Amino acid sequence: QVQLVESGGGLVQPGGSLRLACAAPGFTLDYYTIGWFRQAPGKEREGVSCITSSDGSTFYADSVKGRFFISRDKGQNTVYLQMISLKPEDTAVYYCNAQWLWRDYWGQGTQVTVSS
Repeated sequence: QVQLVESGGGLVQPGGSLRLACAAPGFTLDYYTIGWFRQAPGKEREGVSCITSSDGSTFYADSVKGRFFISRDKGQNTVYLQMISLKPEDTAVYYCNAQWLWRDYWGQGTQVTVSS
C-alpha cells in the first residue's frame, strides 16, 4: 500500500516559518510530480505548489509566491515545502499529492495554524 506521510505542521505566529515534509516510506518519489494542496475550514481544497519529476520545474499559487518554496531531496526521498512570512490566511490542513501516469496518491494531511 502506497502511503504519503506529511509532517512539520504546527502553530506559528504571523510572520513565522514552517517547513513541511512529504515522505514516502517504501517507494521512490523520483518519477512523481509532487504537489502541495491545502484546505481551510469551509473552503475547497486548493493547489499551493508543485514540483515536476522531469526537470524539477516548480509552480506556485499567486497567494504564496515569494513566501513558499518547494524542493525535492532525492537522497531522502522527501519533498519539502518551506513556508516563510506566514499569514493567518495560510491556516489550513496541508496535503501532499503524488502523480505519475495513472497513479495518484494523497497523504493524510498536516495542520498549519497561523495565529497570535
